[in-house]
Amino acid sequence: MPNPLISRYPVPDPQDWPADIRARILEVQEKAGFVPNVFLTLAHRPDEFRAFFAYHDALMLKEGGLTKGEREMIVVATSAVNDCLYCVVAHGAILRIYEKNALLADQVAVNHRKADITPRQKAMLDFALKVCRASGSIGDADFAALREHGFSDEDAWDIAAITAFFGLSNRMANVMSMRPNDEFYLMGRLPKEAK
Repeated sequence: MPNPLISRYPVPDPQDWPADIRARILEVQEKAGFVPNVFLTLAHRPDEFRAFFAYHDALMLKEGGLTKGEREMIVVATSAVNDCLYCVVAHGAILRIYEKNALLADQVAVNHRKADITPRQKAMLDFALKVCRASGSIGDADFAALREHGFSDEDAWDIAAITAFFGLSNRMANVMSMRPNDEFYLMGRLPKEAK
């Protein structure tokens, strides 16, 4: 039966999760203090859950020329273009935490050119948004513009891959009507409570 608060598709009962998916979800819950709804909704299709998070981790957790915060900026900016409430809210929270800036995610989601980010980061997001909106028109001049800001061609690949991966994620989140967890809205906006 669909859970209208999380997804239009069935959310499996935790006792029905395969062992590897259960372990991943419990690990995330331990770290975050809650289970992001993306884990619960994708558990509906275990093979796709595994593939999704394997590629997510390969893109978002790797070492390279992009910081973790810059990777999240790409997700937030392109998810806003794709009208994905879940990813703007969830990754906006992560961006606020990584950058220790309560205002940044909102700025990047609405208009990165007016955001309090560096010219380098604006060039990165210009490229990401071109990949998002008009990837068929990417050419040598786009790579040259990135190089002027110190990005390598491998960094350009990462920017494009993050944009493309979250294009898939955005579209599926919209089709599923995946709701952001309430916890995401205040994360990185208010000081953490002392434990």
